[in-house]
Amino acid sequence: MAFGLSNRSPIQPALLFMIVGGATIATAWGFQIIGGYVPCALCLEQRNPYYIALPLTAVALVGLFLRWPKMLCAGLLVVAAGTMAYGAGLGVYQAGAEWEFWPGPSDCGGGSSNLADANDLMSQLKSTRLVSCTWASWRLLGLSFAGWNAVASAFLSLLALAAAYLAVRKPD
Repeated sequence: MAFGLSNRSPIQPALLFMIVGGATIATAWGFQIIGGYVPCALCLEQRNPYYIALPLTAVALVGLFLRWPKMLCAGLLVVAAGTMAYGAGLGVYQAGAEWEFWPGPSDCGGGSSNLADANDLMSQLKSTRLVSCTWASWRLLGLSFAGWNAVASAFLSLLALAAAYLAVRKPD
């Protein structure tokens, strides 16, 4: 059938989703924790789809293994796909702002310090790193973190859709 998916199990693309999605979010955390890259507010927002879609896909996988109703598993996977499509849109928006194709958010800035102590406010302000959503701190093959996230999120969205399609097409 279409794209050679007619005789495949939905478990394969769902597992690949979990592997690629987990590796992607782990890489983002690795660049932050090990590499020292401070994410901006929009970068942090782009992680939220992973925090939603990975557990949804995990539940769908459990359902596929336990032979839950096909429509329930497919529904979870479609929601995961939509969530990752939203993440891809965020990545495209930020990457476009970095390339100055359109303006970025005017209030975007993140910090790596806690400004809770008013007595030490000036020293804390000096140590706070603000990161702009419109400046790419790293690029590989012309794509920034946001650009690569857009690619990964779009791929993951397609994987989740393929798994959902296979879940409803799979004979009992």
